[in-house]
Amino acid sequence: MAKKDHFVAAVDIGTTKIVSLVGRLNDNKKLEVLGISRTASKGVKRGVVLNIEETVNAIQTTTEEAIKQSGVNFKEVFVGIAGQHIKSVRSRGYINRDSYDDEITKEDIQKLINDMYKIPVDVGEEIIHVIPQSFIVDSETGVKNPIGISGKRLEANFHIVVGQISSARNIQKCINRVGLDVKQLILEPLASSAAVLTDDEKEAGVALVDIGGGTTDVAVYYDDIIRHTAVIPFGGNVITRDIKEGCSILQRQAESLKIQFGSALGDLAQEDKVVTIPGISGRDPKEISFRSLAYIIQSRMEEIIDAVSFEIENSGYMDKLSAGIVLTGGGAMLRHINQLVKFKTGLDVRIGYPNEMLAADTPEEINQPVYSTSIGLLLKGLEYCRENSEEVAVEEKQEGVFDSVEQITEQESRKNNKRMFKGAKLFENLKNTLSDIFDENDVKM
Repeated sequence: MAKKDHFVAAVDIGTTKIVSLVGRLNDNKKLEVLGISRTASKGVKRGVVLNIEETVNAIQTTTEEAIKQSGVNFKEVFVGIAGQHIKSVRSRGYINRDSYDDEITKEDIQKLINDMYKIPVDVGEEIIHVIPQSFIVDSETGVKNPIGISGKRLEANFHIVVGQISSARNIQKCINRVGLDVKQLILEPLASSAAVLTDDEKEAGVALVDIGGGTTDVAVYYDDIIRHTAVIPFGGNVITRDIKEGCSILQRQAESLKIQFGSALGDLAQEDKVVTIPGISGRDPKEISFRSLAYIIQSRMEEIIDAVSFEIENSGYMDKLSAGIVLTGGGAMLRHINQLVKFKTGLDVRIGYPNEMLAADTPEEINQPVYSTSIGLLLKGLEYCRENSEEVAVEEKQEGVFDSVEQITEQESRKNNKRMFKGAKLFENLKNTLSDIFDENDVKM
């Protein structure tokens, strides 16, 4: 059985879906997904939690299912963060060490990183990530890894991700209300990058574009270094809304049309084909041509691509992206999306699947662009534990059964969480499950 510290749990709080999943590293150092659960997200808009109760219910549903599937009762999770409030800045910091002769250690780098968390930001904002880009040791520039080098002055350029305190606190509040702790908040484009980008692409220069329901995330890499991150505050949902309004149909019908018959290029859509939509409450059905549908989608998708191009230009690396653009997220499944992006940007385009680090026997339904951020959160979680030599608090249970009901009730009282399991239904199920194992006096409710 794998070691405790190889288990990692993550919660991906998206605008259209909430995913909870558990994974571990197998013997081949690949990610094995032990449990995954997905449900519709109703309390999140453009990556920001707006309805705590709805979001808590969805997280509770998915985490219970992930625990049941994996048999791992996790206590800490890695959680993604996105939204229009996210911004990235560049900064430089330094520390002076005691001696020219001493070798630079990991502790020196960590001290420098910790100092950068103290730089001033605007009121209501906090620093989410401090990512070193390159180091300078005693005026020697371009050092990628200074550990072991002798020098007195250690300096570094940093990519710093800043977000709203209120947004981060609302995410933590939702997680805490289901009896879990947030181990780390992770910027979603960084998570998606870990899942779909290859090392060669990061070196050559690449822009990851994750088209979600409420946001479109962008991450630009060059020479193995993260150069720019951004969150654009619209995604696939605005396309659905345009179809709804343009065709005068219901939201769910518009979403279904987009997924089943939509195309990002109007000229490639079949002109002679139509789809019939049932009328609202007994009214006459509507006929919508494939080409009309495609032109609606194309016009809005071009706006998204223009916003992405602006962010890539803003990074200063548009002309250096030898590997072009990698599209992922649910929006990447739209027909002809790669042709449209290539036409609009002039860059090479491929669809990114989160299979870079997945175990070979992973079910095909998990290896989909829609799960890129979710898989990436697990990978970033494993990376965090490895770099910090920490263990994630989990308890492995055979077949997903808890040791005792008292274990749950103690955890609940500690978290002041009285809403995690509604109506005591789970307690009743546990009592029935354990009645054959323990005496009646041992199973207390």
